[in-house]
Amino acid sequence: MALPMRDLDKALADIVAIRSQIAAGTAFRGYGPATMAATGAVALITAILQFWLLRDATSEPIGFFFGWFIAAALSVLIIGIEMRARSRRHHSGFADAMIHQAVEQFLPAGVAGILLAVVMWKFASETLWLLPGLWQILVSLGIFASVRSLPRTVALAGAWYFISGFAVVVLASRTHTLSPWTMGLPFVIGQSVMAAILYFASGDHDVED
Repeated sequence: MALPMRDLDKALADIVAIRSQIAAGTAFRGYGPATMAATGAVALITAILQFWLLRDATSEPIGFFFGWFIAAALSVLIIGIEMRARSRRHHSGFADAMIHQAVEQFLPAGVAGILLAVVMWKFASETLWLLPGLWQILVSLGIFASVRSLPRTVALAGAWYFISGFAVVVLASRTHTLSPWTMGLPFVIGQSVMAAILYFASGDHDVED
């Protein structure tokens, strides 16, 4: 009995490995352009609200970063809901594997962003002005990590976040201040670029082999 059970376990493991390989070589269609545009709108609304409500974001870092954590959580929720629905529709039986792959690609950058905020807040609060730019750089790395299963032109959005992140760090270094616009505008533009790329992507031939 032990031998057949081992054979069954091996067969199941081989099936899982094959499904993972197929998912890795398939264009992921779980991200929708409308949802990406909606997350850009979330960033714009957050920036406007903070501009109106926070008299000085630098002196109120809790309110500043709490607002952006809420915006990020809402954006992740919106993307996650649509990702699940679109994956079920476009990838059928491979939906779970495709979603797992997409999350796995972006997860390191997301976790690094959270931990970076916690560490800077706890041990180097005087450097919090760096965080908006660093977050944008981490987003760019997450996008670059996802390029293999997305349209190649998504790299343009990654390049935008990479450049804007360093630009924000340079600008903020002059005053060491926080501004809603150094978070809001780069994400509005970046998410709009992502939405346009996903909208105009022509299909599997626009994905890396």
